[in-house]
Formats: sequence, C-alpha cells, structure tokens
Amino acid sequence: METVSTMEKILKQEIIKVGKRLYDTGLSVAKSGNISARIDAENILITATGTFLGALSENNIVKVNLSSGKPEGDKKPSSELPLHTLVYKNFPAKVVVHCHPPLINGYFAVRKHLKAMTFEGKFYLGDVPVVAQETPTVTQPELVIDALKQNNLVVLKNHGTVAIADKFEDALSITEALEEAVKSAALARLFDKDILDEMDSALKEELRRQDKAYEMFSRGHIQAIADLVNKDEFIAQKGAELGLTLKFSIKLDGNPNAYTFDFVKGKILKIDFMEDAPFVFSGPAENWRQIFSGKLDSFVSVTQGKMKLQGQLGQLSRWYVPFTRVFAFFKEVKIKQLT
Repeated sequence: METVSTMEKILKQEIIKVGKRLYDTGLSVAKSGNISARIDAENILITATGTFLGALSENNIVKVNLSSGKPEGDKKPSSELPLHTLVYKNFPAKVVVHCHPPLINGYFAVRKHLKAMTFEGKFYLGDVPVVAQETPTVTQPELVIDALKQNNLVVLKNHGTVAIADKFEDALSITEALEEAVKSAALARLFDKDILDEMDSALKEELRRQDKAYEMFSRGHIQAIADLVNKDEFIAQKGAELGLTLKFSIKLDGNPNAYTFDFVKGKILKIDFMEDAPFVFSGPAENWRQIFSGKLDSFVSVTQGKMKLQGQLGQLSRWYVPFTRVFAFFKEVKIKQLT
C-alpha cells in the first residue's frame, strides 16, 4: 500500500480550500472546473472527474505520475489531465486552477479583448490571451501552452480560464481580478458606451510601426526605441510633471552588458552600455521576443514572474503612466524574426 507523504496531505487540504473558495465566489458551479498541484518532479495531485469543487474530500483528489499519466488508486482524474500535465512539463509552475467564471465567459463570448478600467487591472492582468475553444474538454492544449507564455492567465472562449502560479493564492488572485475587471468594464459601459482611454486613443493616432527590422537587442534596435520615446510629447509632458529622472536598464539574460536609459524629466539624454542603474529589467530571449512583439505586457511580466526587475516595483510604479507609454514603443520597433 502506498504511503501518503506529509506534502501530499498538505496539498490535498489546500486543494479542498481552493475548491470551496471557487464555489463560494461563484467561479465554479456544479461539477465544473478542476485543480491540480505539483508534488515533486514526477507527480501531481488533481481533482477527480465528476466532482463538486465546493464539496471536495481527500478521496476526490488523485495522484498522477507525469511521465506515465497513470493515476494511483481507482479514482479517475479530471478529463483535463492532458492540459494540466502539459503545463507542468512546460513551466515550473506548482499549481493550476481551471474554472468557469460566468462574467468572464459572458464577456469574452462577445469581445476579443478586455478594456481594463483600473490601474490594478492593467498592472497585474495586462492583455489576457483568449484561446478559441470548440469542445467541452480542451483538445488542443498546446494552444493554451503558447498563450501561457504570454500571461499566467488565459481565457478559453466559451469555456473558462486557466491560471498557473507557484501558489494557489496567486492563481486565485489573477482569476478573481479578471472577473472583477470584466464586471467593472460592463458597469462602465452602462454609463458610456463609447469608452476609450485618452492615452490609448492618442497612441493609436500617433504611433507608427517602423519599416526597418533590427536584430533584437542590437544597438540600432535600442536606439530606435529611444528615438521614438524622445519624439513623444506625451512622455515629455508626463515625465516633466512626475519628475521622471532615473537610470533604467534593460538586459538580456546571458549577455554581460545592459542598455541603460538615462532619463531626465522624461527625456532619454543618453544610452550607456553597462549595468549600473537602480532599476534593471531582465529576462530570457524568448520572453523579450514576446515583449517586443507586443504579446507580453512589460509590467505584467514582472508581477507574474516571467521577467525580473532589480529594484522596487512600487517605486517604479510612481511613473506608471509615462512608462506604460515607453513600453508601448518597445513593440513599435520591428525585430528580425528567427529563421
């Protein structure tokens, strides 16, 4: 008879609590949704098929070997096991929460993108990817995996959401934040059906995509970004108002050098090629490519752990508005595609 480790017992209790929270908040009803957690490199725990998340017991949670896909015991794991398994094979995430939030499902059934109405929504959620879903069970999990490279939260159209994280608290937080953001967007439209943020409107009118393509992180690439920033009146205005004077570096993992933007009142006076700034924004090439292509939000990449920020994010958020604009220019300079 297999012995149950202390870790398994703890994780099972956490899964039970998460299931009840999803049910109590209306994010999962009846027998919808599934939850899993990584035990170790080889095994996970996942809710069994046909279970009520709001009334789980330890017997409703199945141990599954990631390599073989075989469950332990006579309980059948959730039909979404292939999706959960693929997540753990592609990401270091320790938990996966899949649920069917009613407002999110309703909103994204008719809309392609979320118009975040609060700074918190923009800061922690960004542009949440939406994956087409045509069956009750996810049959193309590889599409979800690609979307999770952009954001730790993905919407499955006409189905639900998938959130990954290192702990359940974080997966629940972004799921609940999206449900609240959708609610805010819906309420806002009751007051004004033509809502369009002023900054977004200006961005659409003024930004132009460059024709030339650069090698990613070449000097020409970074200089082209700086040139766009320095031509922008909005950044200059907000930078002067908010005292945007600091050194901000961007760095590619594995590269000993960094590009340091020397901001003085919203203008980049010079670019140094060394890592000597109080704020250093860094990450792997794959994630930088996602940022420069506009698929990964820069602020969200930090709050969700896909990129690293040396320095206090809270201090940088003082200049959230101008930096949102700066980061928008990151995707306006074309980079050469991988061949």
